[in-house]
Amino acid sequence: MAEETRAAAVTARQGRRAAGGGRGRVRSAVLWDAVLARVTAEGPRDVVDVGGGTGGFAVPLAERGHRVTVVDANPDALAALERRAAEAGVVVRAVQGDAVDLPGLLGPATADLVLCHNVLEFVDDPAAAMAALTAALRPGGTLSVLAAGRLGAVLARALGGHFADARAALADPSGRYGAQDRMPRRFTRESLAELAAGAGLRDVALQGVRIFADLVPSGLTDGDAESAEALLALEAAAAVHPVLRDLAAQLHLLADRP
Repeated sequence: MAEETRAAAVTARQGRRAAGGGRGRVRSAVLWDAVLARVTAEGPRDVVDVGGGTGGFAVPLAERGHRVTVVDANPDALAALERRAAEAGVVVRAVQGDAVDLPGLLGPATADLVLCHNVLEFVDDPAAAMAALTAALRPGGTLSVLAAGRLGAVLARALGGHFADARAALADPSGRYGAQDRMPRRFTRESLAELAAGAGLRDVALQGVRIFADLVPSGLTDGDAESAEALLALEAAAAVHPVLRDLAAQLHLLADRP
């Protein structure tokens, strides 16, 4: 009964947060649904959030009863994480370090789920990072990777009137549109799948996140719950569309360690 009460309270809090920011809910719902589907069926799990910063995923997962560790290179972010966890009444372990050092920091094969969101764009060697993330998983564990999408950036720059930037990002192997681009690299569905295969992962599934949410004028959904729900439903349907998913601002990969 205590666990049911806790779950109900968490759901209520998440609902209030979503109601306070309809666009934010549309931007994150597809990702959240996919992650939660991997950790809710079998009870409390050991979750590691690499680059988890201040706990946007870690704290809600801990609220749901999971054992969560955040590994992040930024000590200020980890301090903010600890404060956030304390305010929520949960415990989240904070470890300072980088993705490539994960097995040495926590030990090999210690996690049921490893999250690595918005990290691969910035590491020196994505293949080495992917191998380290995989090594931290127990057999049968799942890796969740969220990374910037190359074609999504091309589309966004073109719709913003930056046509030369769009063409440059389309041609550049790293998906960058020039020296002024602050993103070190972007990925395609194929390049993420290749990294997963190189790390020995299986059952690779890839969906698009924020296909329309960043492009639709906010005035069409802000303050209009029905329109926000309709956009959310469209995002969910398009997330796995064989063409539309490649145009997402972010690509989300889920794969399992054999």
